[in-house]
Amino acid sequence: MNLSRNFTLSELTKSDTAIRKGIDNNPNADQIEKLKALCENILQPVRDHFGRVKVTSGFRSPILCQAIGSSANSQHARAEAADFECPGEDNAELADWINKELEWDQLILEFYTPGEPNSGWIHCSYTEGMPRKQFLHAFREDGKTKYKPILGNARDLFV
Repeated sequence: MNLSRNFTLSELTKSDTAIRKGIDNNPNADQIEKLKALCENILQPVRDHFGRVKVTSGFRSPILCQAIGSSANSQHARAEAADFECPGEDNAELADWINKELEWDQLILEFYTPGEPNSGWIHCSYTEGMPRKQFLHAFREDGKTKYKPILGNARDLFV
């Protein structure tokens, strides 16, 4: 099933962990509609501008979220978020482009290392209505994940 011109339902629900553990990771009809909105408003415009988009995590059922150590309340479980990157593109520049060009709810540059353009990935969510517009940088400090707001450009954090 196509969710947009270049994205399929199987691409947004694929999970090696779900397969290995026998977890049902099939979204319901409402969740499929949210995945369509995510693809049409975030992933497809990124694909149209940058080319290839590698989705590393899309929809995750609450049981799958728990199996991988994530929250069952994650936006992934609500079919509102995807983690992705564009091979060959600097993830900080990708985050800045999304910030300026698209309507999004939460945009996180996760575990990016300056000087390593393909380090980390982008987490981006889309919701109808009142987006939070949270632009964040996720990083590890003392073994814990921490989040720092990005004010302005992501590239400026590392200059």
